Amino acid sequence: MSSVTSQQVQDLWVAISTRLKSDLGDTQWRSWIKPLVAVCVEDGCLTLAATSRLTRERVISQYLDKLRINASAQNTAISDIDVILRTSQSVQQTNQPPRLSEMPFGDEPKIDVAGTDGLDARFTFDNFVVAKPNELAYAAARRVAESDEATPSFNPLFLYGGVGLGKTHLMHAIAWESRKRDSSRNVIYLTAEKFMNQFVAALRRKDTMSFKERFRAADVLMVDDIQFMSGKESIQEEFFHTLNAIVEEGHQVILSADKSPSDLDGVKERLRSRMGWGMVADIHPSNYELRLGILQSRREGVHVNVPDDVLAFLAHKITTNIRELEGALNRLVAHATLVGRTVSVDMAREVLSDLLRASNRLISVEDIQRHVSKHYNIRTTDMFSNRRAAAIARPRQIAMFLAKDLTSLSYPAIGRSFGGRDHTTVMHAVKKIEQLIAEDNHLSSDVDLLRSLLADGAKSL
Repeated sequence: MSSVTSQQVQDLWVAISTRLKSDLGDTQWRSWIKPLVAVCVEDGCLTLAATSRLTRERVISQYLDKLRINASAQNTAISDIDVILRTSQSVQQTNQPPRLSEMPFGDEPKIDVAGTDGLDARFTFDNFVVAKPNELAYAAARRVAESDEATPSFNPLFLYGGVGLGKTHLMHAIAWESRKRDSSRNVIYLTAEKFMNQFVAALRRKDTMSFKERFRAADVLMVDDIQFMSGKESIQEEFFHTLNAIVEEGHQVILSADKSPSDLDGVKERLRSRMGWGMVADIHPSNYELRLGILQSRREGVHVNVPDDVLAFLAHKITTNIRELEGALNRLVAHATLVGRTVSVDMAREVLSDLLRASNRLISVEDIQRHVSKHYNIRTTDMFSNRRAAAIARPRQIAMFLAKDLTSLSYPAIGRSFGGRDHTTVMHAVKKIEQLIAEDNHLSSDVDLLRSLLADGAKSL
């Protein structure tokens, strides 16, 4: 493999990193794997560069075996991993692939804006695929980014949805468009975790005034993953005052989270209320058309022929989130590039066997509604009706409880799956069934049986 090109090394590392992110979880991956840079592949050894001694030592002591296993799984010719130490400057000076961002397909390095977290040059409105699940969030984001009004139309704009549905993409797109329209605008984008870390550092330095001045001077403040402020009361207090100060000055605030403001546990009521004052737009789980559209868009950026039937296969089979879908395509491209195989549905089944097995084990709301309806001898349509008879209402509540217990959907998303019910209805149903399970042995047995039937059905897929 001494003739492996820089692009092939890039593709290989994206595939390895994507698999590791699924194995390790987002926090560990961001801390120790994401900072690594793929340097080269020579004599069966993949060389990675770390920009700090701590990162190199931690990777060698805790993650080297996982790296070897995943690298070998991607290409059997790779038998070893070497992690070297280089400064950020020396890494940039080498003619090697740039650091990978969270999303595959692209070679642009991240670009700092206003001295905060980097914005990804690929996350623009032009390459955001719009469909029914995300059209409201897209329209709201576009309105905010293109607004020249003295007083923002939606302030704050709050985007929420599950992992990998496009919240961060839209936030980056707003930032790029805002700077494009007025390069003098002070646009600050950062994660809630970074906001918290910088506030704690300011407290330690006894320099909170500089911290306040910096953020409150923003023309556009964008904070991603607000849910990570849960339970951090002093951080929430500071953020509440920062948010108020910026809005009162007529400047724009954009926030994102995995839940709506009203559903954020561990967040003070007045902050939840303040975050919901403007426009709250959710991004629904992707449908088939959106997943296929995203795959078709991403295919344009690769140098391997990926047939339409392979894209259709992936869009049908991988329904969890967009990141996993793109990661699957990325693995196929990397495998085809390094091994020289033609991409086909059969090849996809083989290369993505682990991912497909995990997807097959998923339980959908439709599965739950069907099983509960059959068990209680009611029609599936009763799940969506407004009938309140106990023989209908109780099974419907049980189905809502199981949907919350067995899927990753939020309360609002579950409500939409039950005839457009409000999230508070779902919350009431969940609490009611939890209470009845503790009090009613017969109902508890019913719920346990339904869980078992659903799990068996998922395994048989």
